[in-house]
Amino acid sequence: MSSGKDERRPAGELEAGVMAALWAAGGPLTPGHVQRALDSGLARTTVTTILSRLHEKGIVGRERLGRGYAYFPVQDPHGLTALRMHSELDRDDDRETALARFVAQLNPDDERLLRDLLEPGLDTDPESGEA
Repeated sequence: MSSGKDERRPAGELEAGVMAALWAAGGPLTPGHVQRALDSGLARTTVTTILSRLHEKGIVGRERLGRGYAYFPVQDPHGLTALRMHSELDRDDDRETALARFVAQLNPDDERLLRDLLEPGLDTDPESGEA
């Protein structure tokens, strides 16, 4: 028999589900609306806690609705990924080494894309010399 701890969801899974519900909604949702959208059996208080934590992290905004709040995403999925990448870099004492290792582990297509983003005027392939 497994304990309740063994059945916990992986870190971030609940937040990802809440964000997916908010992105799909196209407008602010109350915790009750998010709970129904998730259809996962989570208590409304749990959903409220997740939304409050996302708000503290700056990932969702909120507006007063009656005695509570309605929540909305402040980042699209790509913006959220970028925010998480910045957050990870900010936690590292040696930013240069972290970035160097990140770049060293990029596949060739991602490395080329990153070069194009950093140096927009250099659209030539260094191997072929073609644009």
